[in-house]
Amino acid sequence: MSTPVTIIGAGLGGLMLARVLHVHGIPATVYEGESSPTARTQGGLLDIHDHNGQLALREAGLIEEFRSLVLEGRQASRFLLPDGTVLVDQPDDGTGGRPEILRGDLRRMLLDSLPAGSVKWGNRVSGVTALGEGHHHEVTFDDGSTIVTSLLVGADGAWSRVRSLLSDATPEYTGMSAVETHLFDSERRHPITAKAVGQGAMYALAPGKGLLAHRERGGTLHNYVFVTAPQSWFATIDFTDAAAAAARIAQEFEGWAPELTALITHSDTPPVLRPLYALPIGHRWDRVPGVTLLGDAAHLTAPNGEGANLAMYDGSELAKAIAAHPDDVEAAITAYEQAMFARSTEAAAEGTEGHKLLFGEGTPYVMLGLDTDDKQISRVP
Repeated sequence: MSTPVTIIGAGLGGLMLARVLHVHGIPATVYEGESSPTARTQGGLLDIHDHNGQLALREAGLIEEFRSLVLEGRQASRFLLPDGTVLVDQPDDGTGGRPEILRGDLRRMLLDSLPAGSVKWGNRVSGVTALGEGHHHEVTFDDGSTIVTSLLVGADGAWSRVRSLLSDATPEYTGMSAVETHLFDSERRHPITAKAVGQGAMYALAPGKGLLAHRERGGTLHNYVFVTAPQSWFATIDFTDAAAAAARIAQEFEGWAPELTALITHSDTPPVLRPLYALPIGHRWDRVPGVTLLGDAAHLTAPNGEGANLAMYDGSELAKAIAAHPDDVEAAITAYEQAMFARSTEAAAEGTEGHKLLFGEGTPYVMLGLDTDDKQISRVP
């Protein structure tokens, strides 16, 4: 295939597509709205799964470099009750199939693996248009400039502009939001909370709400506070007043152990509201020549540990399909989409069930298979 593939979005999925295409000698250009690779922070730890994300990294020829960036020991996990009681404390014994890496490190690795100039920064898409009866599409950017392409891939996330060429679906609020906080230098400045979180991931859950904290590099505790409430409820909170916002969110966890609520009230960064949206489970579209989607643009779900993995796997599988059908791009996209629809539907359904286990009645006992009088319960030392 000689015509470059046009990719909208320099997230993990779009960059993986560009990288695997490059491995196969197929040119691609990525257009990204952000002004530079460092325009914003890239989120926290990602667990990269051996059955999808790692397979994509192998196709990209980057598995060894990925392993060099993994944060050792972070597959440890523990589940706590609101009073700080430990239900399960699972150390990282090195046998897990989901090593943890910082999203920023993973993205930087993918960027560095591409030929210079592959990513065009500061190109935010304002519109996309199908041209005539063929498979060409015009992309318009905020500055008024345009490009025309015969193969357009929307890797542009939840609020994808490219999706409008294929589907009328839009993400809907799931009924839950997360509030993001950080504690820095936790061993020295927040030792009791650092001990409660442990060496990897910590879950403290109750019906409809919970705390999920990860230990990142340098003693940073990266926390998400999950609360089930309508968006109108969050709109009453002034997030420009960090202390007041943190105090209001913490009220939802009244009576919880102070080492846990400190993840909210002692945050070293202002709390950031992250409403959780999802596309309908089973979202799909009829084949439209010359355009397709991957990652959240195609199958956004509430956080379930699969989003980044599926996006990278989508990118890898699409690139492999294009390489396998260099003279019949439509056959390549058709094969890719049919497989992608099936796996994303399955993952979304499993994620919905997982969400119910995390935040439903009986959490966390039900999801852990524990009885409420389980004798393995121990107190954080």
